Amino acid sequence: MTRACPNDAGVPPLVFVQLLESQALDPDAVARLRNIMAREGTDEATLIQRDTQVPLRWFREVYPELDVDQATLLGFAFAEQAQLTSFGPLSFPLVSAGSVAEIVELLTYLPLISTAVSPQFHPSEHGLTVGLTGHTRDSALDCLVVTYSGSALLRLLDMLAGEVQTVTLHLSWPAPAFPTNYEDMLAGRLFFDAPMSFLHIPADTLNEVCRFSDPVAYRHAIADLQRTLDQRSGTTSFSEKVRRLLEKDPGQRSSQWVAHELSISTSTLKRRLAEEGTTFRGLHQSFLRERAMLRLLDRSMSVSEIATDLGYSDLTNFSHTFKRWTGRSPSEFRRT
Repeated sequence: MTRACPNDAGVPPLVFVQLLESQALDPDAVARLRNIMAREGTDEATLIQRDTQVPLRWFREVYPELDVDQATLLGFAFAEQAQLTSFGPLSFPLVSAGSVAEIVELLTYLPLISTAVSPQFHPSEHGLTVGLTGHTRDSALDCLVVTYSGSALLRLLDMLAGEVQTVTLHLSWPAPAFPTNYEDMLAGRLFFDAPMSFLHIPADTLNEVCRFSDPVAYRHAIADLQRTLDQRSGTTSFSEKVRRLLEKDPGQRSSQWVAHELSISTSTLKRRLAEEGTTFRGLHQSFLRERAMLRLLDRSMSVSEIATDLGYSDLTNFSHTFKRWTGRSPSEFRRT
């Protein structure tokens, strides 16, 4: 029996099962996914019982010609099936959250249900910007999971806090050719060709009250989530462990420091990351790039401040590095 690699980027099992039983997938795709499950020695009930992430590579196998446009449309179609109970250990605190800010805070615990996408948070006087980055190592699947994550969150916010029209989703690729029935979807809340993929929640909206607020239940649920996250650190991929450590201060973290924090040698860190198809330099540069782009969206921060925040003592060095990453200088990026 073939089993999924524990480092496979995946989606929560209940989300996957709900997709199979919805109209979001055509019957042929459902049949092929069930054939894959049979080959892997599992079924819907087993996936839910074991609470195992469903590998997104299954979708690449079912849709071998999947491109960015198709993946984006699938992401929206999948998000339309999202329910308050779809997200395993995040479901209870989701329902008991007291405000929009508390709902968004739950993205911190996203690794408990999916390693396919990660958030980065940037609070400012204007509100909260949450960068969304896919980790499937497949550009189309990255678009699928980022589209799904962002639009599912908008759907959940509408369910819990009323129609929150001020929260916007920005995606970093061109808009697909939407079918007619998609024309009004997320009208005024969805933007393409953004400099990066992110959600923006205005400051006033963060305080909007949710319908089923239960502060005590939410506080206890968050404590449970943190304990679970700490307990699962032993089974977390090394790439994810490195990303979490970089979050503390990405500009000052070296491979030697990260290895020391993980209680391993730098050569072991290098080997473990190589086994996952990446390098410390690659992860570090990717993290710095994402954080730089997120901060540049906040016009209250100067480019010099951002460079210093990311550990660059020289603004010119930061500007050259950023242009190598994106093809644009920080000022050109900000003008977009």
